[in-house]
Amino acid sequence: MKKPAKGGASNETDKEHVMNKVMSYSLTAICAVLLAGCAAGPSFQRPAPSDVSGYTPTPVTTNLVPAPTGLGQAQIILKEKRLTKYWWHALGNEKLNMLIMEALKQNPTLVAAEATMRQARELHAARAGSTLYPQVDANLGAQRQRFNPGALGQAGEAREFSLYNASVGVRYTFDLAGGNRRALEALAARSDYQRFQLEGARLALVANIVTTAITQASLKRQIKIVENILNFQEKQLELTRERIRLGHGAPDDELALQTQLEQTRAKLPLLRNQLQQNEHLLAVFVGKAPGRGLLPAFTLEDFDLPLELPLLIPSELVRARPDILAAESLLHAANAEYGVAISKLYPQLNLSADLGTQALTTGALFGAGSAVWSLVGQLIQPLFNPGLPAEKRAALAAFDAAAANYQSVVLEALRNVADVLRALENDSKRLQALAAADSASQRSLESTQRRYRLGAASYNDLVIAQQQRLQTELDLTEGQAKRLVNTVAFYQAMGGGLFDITGNISDVSEAQSSKRMTLR
Repeated sequence: MKKPAKGGASNETDKEHVMNKVMSYSLTAICAVLLAGCAAGPSFQRPAPSDVSGYTPTPVTTNLVPAPTGLGQAQIILKEKRLTKYWWHALGNEKLNMLIMEALKQNPTLVAAEATMRQARELHAARAGSTLYPQVDANLGAQRQRFNPGALGQAGEAREFSLYNASVGVRYTFDLAGGNRRALEALAARSDYQRFQLEGARLALVANIVTTAITQASLKRQIKIVENILNFQEKQLELTRERIRLGHGAPDDELALQTQLEQTRAKLPLLRNQLQQNEHLLAVFVGKAPGRGLLPAFTLEDFDLPLELPLLIPSELVRARPDILAAESLLHAANAEYGVAISKLYPQLNLSADLGTQALTTGALFGAGSAVWSLVGQLIQPLFNPGLPAEKRAALAAFDAAAANYQSVVLEALRNVADVLRALENDSKRLQALAAADSASQRSLESTQRRYRLGAASYNDLVIAQQQRLQTELDLTEGQAKRLVNTVAFYQAMGGGLFDITGNISDVSEAQSSKRMTLR
């Protein structure tokens, strides 16, 4: 029986040791991969759409009453599933369309919102780059030091030497509990929040520009009407003074007319101030200084009244309004941050490896025998840290606050739509009454003019009839502008259609939209 060769048993033992290490590392890697497939905390589920069928306690009139005047056409409210992207084109004002496109490019508020959105996206990309992939660093260094053998209990003189090194290091943290993925999910949700904030700012800007242009047109017409009323009141005052001079009138009549005239005159500075401030505001909306001017002028005749208004049902409204989607994104972020807080209670595995060379001279840096390496694995499990459970409870409280805020935003949106629908209904009836009053005052003026030509009415009667006619025209102008403003408010309440209403939020499937959010 032959004896084993010298060193044979040792070689077999070394091979077995190596195989055991390989198996151990393999099992560790497999466990890490399996654990990495899980993420701490509940998966986010979009809040269920509102289950209410209408916006108001009583049915809303879908056929708005017409009025026999400009901007008094009959409007129909139709149920739709989405809005036209450029809804303001329905107003038929090309000058307004060009102004809005200019504002969407130059308005500083939008520029800031766009920059904030880009910042949120880059923060997400930065976190993804630092957590999803291993970090690789190169190091090249040199040092000069003095070594005293006495520090090691040895005799001898102190020595000075130089040490050069070059190395490459790799570090990676296994996301065993999914904390990094939850953190990325939270950053993606906050990126969505900034996107919806931007969409909301765009919608508000467009609505403000349109409303300001309508108000400008209304104020210009009102100023002209008040100037005409003032002109007729001055004529009436002159006639009254003449009658007093001839002994056919009392001084009190002159004082009463003088009071009325000055009250009318006092309205003009107020209207002009409103018009001038309106023009300044419009310039700022477009991103220009008020002093630069060069903005288009608008009249009520420039606008068309949209005849069909698309109404989204409440369950679709919550997927269309940017303010609701922004609140949903904050809820998503709070849910993910709750998962981050939970993940801190679980183990964390850190691996690092370094490979390099060290030498006393640069010439020997990459020579034989200069190689150095290290491999470090570290598993950390919190055992006693009272702050972590408190952090988890704080994250849960933040989620509850975000959920309540979401519900508040939804309720406010429903109230906004209800108010706009009632305003459309009531103001259409008001415009109908104002148009009837305007028509009656016109007939009264024509009758007074005929009687004046026949000598059956005085010139003073004619002046009074003209003033009444202008007063009803003033009220009618305000009613026409209100009808347009309500239409703009309706489009804004519906979300404006400025973006895709499917609301693709951070890879959250639409299949989850029917599920209620829960904390599992």
